[in-house]
Amino acid sequence: MNILVVGGAGYIGSHMVKRLGQAGCHVTTLDNLSSGHRDAVLCGEFVQGDMADRPLLDQVFAQGQFDAVMHFASFIQVGESVQAPAKYYANNLVNTLQLLDVMLAHDVKHLIFSSTAATFGEPQYVPIDEAHPQQPINPYGRTKLMVELALADYDQAYGLKSVCLRYFNAAGADPEGHLGERHEPETHLVPLVLQAASGRRPHISVFGRDYDTPDGTCIRDYVHIADLCEAHWLALQHLRQGGASDAFNLGNGNGFSVQEVIDTARQVTGQSIPLQEGPRRAGDPARLVADATRARQLLGWQPQYADLATLIGHAWAWEQSRH
Repeated sequence: MNILVVGGAGYIGSHMVKRLGQAGCHVTTLDNLSSGHRDAVLCGEFVQGDMADRPLLDQVFAQGQFDAVMHFASFIQVGESVQAPAKYYANNLVNTLQLLDVMLAHDVKHLIFSSTAATFGEPQYVPIDEAHPQQPINPYGRTKLMVELALADYDQAYGLKSVCLRYFNAAGADPEGHLGERHEPETHLVPLVLQAASGRRPHISVFGRDYDTPDGTCIRDYVHIADLCEAHWLALQHLRQGGASDAFNLGNGNGFSVQEVIDTARQVTGQSIPLQEGPRRAGDPARLVADATRARQLLGWQPQYADLATLIGHAWAWEQSRH
């Protein structure tokens, strides 16, 4: 298979490029390196460029003869999306629509789209299944939902088949130690905790201890990056075998609290990890946990790294290898 990975130099995209290469696919990565890293693309061809560049897209598609596209090239910071919504609508929505139009022009009819649990908004019940109402509460979530809606219309009108994968909290690092999280700035809990463990950060902040959870801190569903990539691979097989367009929630189904993540990181690293207490952040639900039953049943997805200590162990090995 010839696969185009848009945003393949980022955290999730680079792990996916490696997984596709291991499966024997010919991979082309398109990334503008606004947040990705050229050295994270471990196989295949690399094209530095942007989805906004229509002539470049046409050139890449004309040369690539792709069987499918995987799309990871979104801005992802919720807070920034509130402050700079134009940036998010331009890239996450407008540029994605252009990508879809180029796919149609070159008769590429299979897309795996990186979506998000942020399309659901405040949870009305937990765990969150695919039937949960989608009522996003920030521009980031809204741009992702708009793409999901557009994809349903493009399927009906043009026969473009897609699978939308809604991640909860992607975490961990390549089990072989070749890749990991390198966001600038870093906003994800696991790498922030491990930066505090390695001394690169003075402390980890805990925002709120008065939530309706067993230890008072927020509960989130952390899914290992390798398990996410496996879900993408299975979704691609689903489309290649004639499967219908669909959307799936991806999580391990187990929530871990902020305090549990910190406690587990202390055990894994052997470091004390200083804490700083802070007030609740606006818009932080007490619990966000996925019901991934449909992905298990329809895609045959079975997470291999659901254990929190294993996930943190892989991330810690990556942190130590780089610092």
